[in-house]
Amino acid sequence: MSTKHVLATLSYVKRFAGQTVLIKVGGAALEDVGLVKSICESLTLIRAVGVKVVLVHGGGPAINRELTTHGITWEFIDGQRVTTPEMMDVIEMVLCGHVNKRIVRTLNAQGVPAVGLSGADASTLQCKQQNAKLGQVGQIEKVNTKLIEAVTESSIPVIAPIGVGKNGKAFNINADWAAARLAQGLGIKKMLFLTDQEGILDTTGKVIAELDAGELEQLIESGVVTGGMLAKVRTIVHALRNGVTDVHVLNARLPHGLIEELFTDKGIGTACRLRSLPAKETAHV
Repeated sequence: MSTKHVLATLSYVKRFAGQTVLIKVGGAALEDVGLVKSICESLTLIRAVGVKVVLVHGGGPAINRELTTHGITWEFIDGQRVTTPEMMDVIEMVLCGHVNKRIVRTLNAQGVPAVGLSGADASTLQCKQQNAKLGQVGQIEKVNTKLIEAVTESSIPVIAPIGVGKNGKAFNINADWAAARLAQGLGIKKMLFLTDQEGILDTTGKVIAELDAGELEQLIESGVVTGGMLAKVRTIVHALRNGVTDVHVLNARLPHGLIEELFTDKGIGTACRLRSLPAKETAHV
C-alpha cells in the first residue's frame, strides 16, 4: 500500500477515534524482529488517530526454545500445552519477560507509550485448572478489567497470557482464549488475529470469504479446520456469541495489512474477516 493510500485510509480511520480494538499477535509472528517493528509502526499510526489498542501476545516458539534449553520436553492436547509446575516457571519467564518486554520496548521506541502486563496483574484473568490432564493450564472464570481500562486511556497495554488462581497460583492460558475473553470483558467490538496464515481456509486451501458463527461451528464439526486454527476458530465463535461484532484473521506479514484490514470495508484479499451483525452473526472478507 502506497503512502498516499495509507494517508487516505487514516482519514477514514478518524471516524473510529475513541473506540478500542483488541489485537492478538501470534507467537510465530514475534520471532521476526523486523516484523515486530512493522507491526508496532502500524500500531503507532492507529493510536495516533485516537483509536485505543489492547494488545495480547503469544510466544509458543520462544517457549519451545527455552524449554529445550532446560532439557524439558512437552506435548500438546487439543492445541493446549500440557504444563507442569517446572514448565510454568519457564513459560511465565518467557512470556512476561523476554517476549512482552521486547514488544513494549519497540512501541516505546516508536514514541507510543506501552505498558507490559500479564493476566495475573491485578487478578485480571482469574482462572481455575482446566483439567488434570493439562496440568497448570487455566480456564478463565472471571475477567477483572479495571487495570486494563485504566492503562488503555494513556497507553497500549501489552498483555501476556498468564492467569492466576484463587490461591495465587500461576496458570498458562491459550493466548487466543485470553484475547477473546478480554474483548468480551472490555466490551470491545472489533478484534484482529495477526497470524502466520492467510486466514481460515476451505477444503481446497482457499481463504473463506464469508462466514457466520453457525458456519464456523460447522467447519469445526466437519473437521475442515484443524491444529492451531481449530483452537482459534473456537475462540472466534465464543467472541461472536458474546458481544464482539467483528473478528479479523490475517497474515501478519502483509505490508500495512493491519491498518487496511482494520479500517476498510474491502479487506485486503488475503485475510479472513469475520463479522457478527445484529440480526444474524456473519463474517465477511
